[in-house]
Amino acid sequence: MSRVASVRRNLVRAAGVALVGAFCGIAAAGSADAVVNGKNSTERYEFMASIPEVVPELNNAKGVCGAVLIDPRWVVTAAHCVDPGRNPARPEGTVRIGSERRTSGGTVRTIDRWVRHPGYEPGSPNKNDIALVRLDRPVSQQPIRIADRPGRPGTPTRLMGFGTTVDTADITEAVFPERLQQLDTRRGAVSECSPGYADSTRLCTVSRKRGAMACMGDSGGPQVQRGNHGRWELIGVTSGPGDDDVPCANGPGLYTSVPAYADWIHRTIHGRG
Repeated sequence: MSRVASVRRNLVRAAGVALVGAFCGIAAAGSADAVVNGKNSTERYEFMASIPEVVPELNNAKGVCGAVLIDPRWVVTAAHCVDPGRNPARPEGTVRIGSERRTSGGTVRTIDRWVRHPGYEPGSPNKNDIALVRLDRPVSQQPIRIADRPGRPGTPTRLMGFGTTVDTADITEAVFPERLQQLDTRRGAVSECSPGYADSTRLCTVSRKRGAMACMGDSGGPQVQRGNHGRWELIGVTSGPGDDDVPCANGPGLYTSVPAYADWIHRTIHGRG
């Protein structure tokens, strides 16, 4: 297998990197029918963040992962988004917070450091796929509250991201939006994902629209539900597909349960991790 083919395969497995522009002439603009088969964001999500990435093995092709502001100086994301030892894509060193645009707007901060969960293991599915990224200084955007617990199966949820709008496992065919995309989903039962995928730390997520789900480039982005007074609260970050059927929109999605890691998050942010 060639080096390029190997890198492509690893990127598909990572399920979180959106290559744009520099790789095989892919256009950066996507349609409004996106996440895959979602739509343009309908409100301002101050907590939405994105982490630009680069792939040195592919002529420094550009990529992106999602992230979520949970503290004025911290965002949460997927661990595989900040795993340059195993993921060909590497963070460029900044985080953009509070913008509905992938490459402009919001507030940009330098990454001070990142902390992957000590139990993180990449695989099918990823285990403990969660990480925290500290910004060099606080931002003024409003962080999202972490839910006490995810809602029961059937609870309405919403996911967001800048990932590919075309349902494909071939990165060369992917199309990526400049505008933030959203998709209305619901909490799925454990049995709605493949055996061994969903559990108390990994949320099975099902689209309310046929042929729609998060895909490459959406990893680390939020899944939210309505909490008290109708405010959004965070229940998950995109980890990967909820079954072994690729492309993405043919099945459920898998989200790391952020409430399951609330104690670890609190200890890490406050210097006791």
